[in-house]
Amino acid sequence: MAASTRSTTARRLERASGQLATTVTAHLDDRLEWFRDLPPDERSWVALIAQAGISGVIAWYREPDQARASALDVFSAAPRELAGAITLEQTVEMVRCTVDLLEQALPEIAGPDAAAGVRDAVLSYSREIAFAAAEVYARAAEARGAWDARLEALVMESLLRDEADPAILARAGALGWPTGAGGAVLVGPPPDADSAGGLQVMRLAAEHHGMALLTALHGDALVVLAAGPGDDERTARLLSPHFGTGPVVIGPRAADTASIPASCSTAVSAYAAARGWPDAPRPVAADDLLPERALAGEERARRQLVSDLDAVLADPDLRQTLEVHLERRTSLEGTARVLFVHPNTVRYRLRRIEDLTGRSPGEPRDALALRLGLILARL
Repeated sequence: MAASTRSTTARRLERASGQLATTVTAHLDDRLEWFRDLPPDERSWVALIAQAGISGVIAWYREPDQARASALDVFSAAPRELAGAITLEQTVEMVRCTVDLLEQALPEIAGPDAAAGVRDAVLSYSREIAFAAAEVYARAAEARGAWDARLEALVMESLLRDEADPAILARAGALGWPTGAGGAVLVGPPPDADSAGGLQVMRLAAEHHGMALLTALHGDALVVLAAGPGDDERTARLLSPHFGTGPVVIGPRAADTASIPASCSTAVSAYAAARGWPDAPRPVAADDLLPERALAGEERARRQLVSDLDAVLADPDLRQTLEVHLERRTSLEGTARVLFVHPNTVRYRLRRIEDLTGRSPGEPRDALALRLGLILARL
């Protein structure tokens, strides 16, 4: 086709472009339910893209032999937020509907002599638009992922430092954390090989079970904050396999967002002391590591070991029975001889101590915690 004829046809198409854009918008409104549900500002963004697409097809048709400009220019007509307002699938659906309409309308406007060339331009340009849409969404996803990672690191570091102000907590909401919610805190080694890949698998597992998840590397430890259905033990069982080799510690339950920093601090401290109990179960509760935490110098653990004995220390008979049983004799009969009481009396007192403290003097781990509590109480 002669250049003059092509130029004349292009001008004819340009004169009709405004009406075509209106027709395209009406066509999308008729064909796409999700488009009808968009708020007015987002509908106007889509209309801008449609108008830019029509102009791009005409420019493509006018100068087919020159270097073709990137179809990304079409999407620059709308704000970047559009990528978050409609999905890639919806964008492809929108392009398909627009191309169907233009494939019918533009050749009719161009006339029979130019119809074939215009139709070829529409089909060729629509292919470029599809690739451009994929690139736009890929860039948006990459940028959003990088931003989310930085934001997540900021939120978690603030929680770990107990510096979380309302603005930080609002940012946690932007990452999908339920407003005001507490959760389970787990601390353990990062995934052994591909840390990023291991974390992604953990996130997919959490999503599958309906959990919200925030993670951060804190020194050599991976700190995971999880909120979702079920209790902390279930959460820990589901997520523990995704940590690396080594102990996994469950912090105290955080009832709300304000309680998370204290739980994080306790769990991190317990993880540092966990190597003192090589046979600890995985996962292990931070409270089960109180002896190791106290020996490692954690003041909160020392206070808790003493406070757990308050009721026992207030009763002279219970205190004396516990001291003799743990420090001078380890049998009921031996304790009874030292105290000049019947073995059944010792048995009753030891059961009473277990009721008051939740620890049995006959269990090695419990006996260790009770003995340390006695020593610290004296100090």
